[in-house]
Amino acid sequence: MRTDAAGPPRDYDGLKDLLIARREELPKRLVQVAAFALENPDEIAFGTVASVASQANVQPSTLIRFAQTIGYAGFTDLQEVFRAQLKARWPDYRERLARIGPVAPQGRSPSSDILDGFAESAIASIERLRSSVAPSDLDRAATLLARADTIYLLGLRRAFPVTAYLAYALGKLGFRAVLVDQVAALGPEQMAGAGKRDALVAVSFAPYTPATVELTAQAAGRKVPVIAITDSPLSPLSPSAEVQIEIVEADYAGFRSLSATLSLAMALAVAAGARRSGKG
Repeated sequence: MRTDAAGPPRDYDGLKDLLIARREELPKRLVQVAAFALENPDEIAFGTVASVASQANVQPSTLIRFAQTIGYAGFTDLQEVFRAQLKARWPDYRERLARIGPVAPQGRSPSSDILDGFAESAIASIERLRSSVAPSDLDRAATLLARADTIYLLGLRRAFPVTAYLAYALGKLGFRAVLVDQVAALGPEQMAGAGKRDALVAVSFAPYTPATVELTAQAAGRKVPVIAITDSPLSPLSPSAEVQIEIVEADYAGFRSLSATLSLAMALAVAAGARRSGKG
């Protein structure tokens, strides 16, 4: 077991940096736990060993081994880092979601409760977005897009609405944009013209679409600048990204929205347009 003499990080950013630095040396199961932890900080902060292990699809002993491998006394010690982070950034996230009950009050439509649940999770996601996205990353991404000859947009399955919107918005703003939709498995052909004077926006979230990861890696190999929108510093898009923006959407009853991701896409398109016109 490797530990640092100075002790493990006591802040979330330090922990994230440690996990990124040690990603290649950790066993596959521990990388799985690390990715789950960074994608679901609230579950780590407030869950039990048994509940977190079930959600992460590992054995409880794996969680304890993970915590000890990166230098913590145990899982409870690791939890304190996540609890401090959530308390500082999102003090009422759990309280809002806790108000959503499984049974509608008398005289109230169950459908209204479902709508409220999704609205609450969207609010939580957007509040998290405001506090977690570094302005410098947004600026770098907008600058890459503003300078690109052609912008390629790659996001499949759940991420497809994000890239479809970007294709619409960037086109309206005067950019040459190519939506890589992978219809008939033609993604490689749709990406064939991409070069170092262009840019690729790649969007994928756990469990990550293999075609998105593969096409992004191929583009990066051709020196295409990649902007990755994903949910973890341990995302398989990370090695290919010149700029990475991480978003973790809150969920309602296990359904994740795209509220924060679409807000980011709108901001990114408009910021790139402002830079190209000399106004940003």
